[in-house]
Amino acid sequence: MGSAQSAYDPTPILQTAFGFWNSKVLLTAVEIGLFTKLGKEALTAKQLGDKLGLHARGTFDFFDALVAMKFLAREGDGPEAKYRNTPETAHFLDEKSPRYIGGILTMCSQRLFKYWHDLPDGLRTGKPQNEEKHSGKQIFEALYANPAGLEQFMGAMTGLSRINFEAFAEKFNFKPFKTMCDVGGAAGLLSIEVAKRHPHLKCISFDLPPVEPIAKKSIAAAGLSERVSTASGDFFKDPLPKADLITMGMILHDWNLEKKMKLIKAAYDALPPGGAFVVIEALIDDARRENAFGLLMSLNMLIEFGDAFDYSGADFRKWCGEVGFKSFETLHLAGPHSAAIAYK
Repeated sequence: MGSAQSAYDPTPILQTAFGFWNSKVLLTAVEIGLFTKLGKEALTAKQLGDKLGLHARGTFDFFDALVAMKFLAREGDGPEAKYRNTPETAHFLDEKSPRYIGGILTMCSQRLFKYWHDLPDGLRTGKPQNEEKHSGKQIFEALYANPAGLEQFMGAMTGLSRINFEAFAEKFNFKPFKTMCDVGGAAGLLSIEVAKRHPHLKCISFDLPPVEPIAKKSIAAAGLSERVSTASGDFFKDPLPKADLITMGMILHDWNLEKKMKLIKAAYDALPPGGAFVVIEALIDDARRENAFGLLMSLNMLIEFGDAFDYSGADFRKWCGEVGFKSFETLHLAGPHSAAIAYK
């Protein structure tokens, strides 16, 4: 009996159970600006703690936990040891870096961390567990009513999406297409990344009216106003702008099946024969066994929207086939994300 018991290892169970410790340490480091304030410097625990306004009790434990987690580098041991950013934290978590993804981590810390506490309620009721639960206002309604909050949300989404949009702009074959419309284009990032790499394409970034000025600003800053235009409307009420290629980056998963089908039909109607519809998501693997991030993202949609959910390539093919699309492919992008493509 003893030998059978010792064949099992509880470590993975305990690592996952205590995973929120690691998570909150990293999220807190981003939220208090640790990686940005450290920048290119090497500082002692006292110097860094003073810069961040931290009490001496926690600094060594906090910074050394980040060292053990490989999110800080440390030269030497003891009070005179100096802490530095790792190449990865300098690249992704220093706000001065063009590759900064800390916006989404700040949103995780300030919003999602507390809302995920109510996952049991979400599983029991099927209802959102975010602002809507507390104020009655749907997340987008609350966001669009507050321009500063909307810009912060767009910034958070931009950081998360950039890596996938760059991968799509590099891996997909754009040669057969002359025009692209990115639906739910937010700050215009997907259109910008594609236009930068494919000079023959004209792009339109389409979103709700309050978003248009944010998109115009970032398109102008990229020097692409000649080839990337903006259009505004409500994609559930208005027809989509006509284009050879229609994209939706992290959009389709925000909705229930009825609304997903409406968007797929709207894309089909806006495309010419031979046109393509592309969705970029944390696409769940068809057998629903491998892509844990995609499955967790779908639970996050429960927390945020209730009836919204993520889906597999097989689901996408089935829905698009029902609307009339003829052929399909899947293109892996980065990490847990892929592009699913349907051709008319």
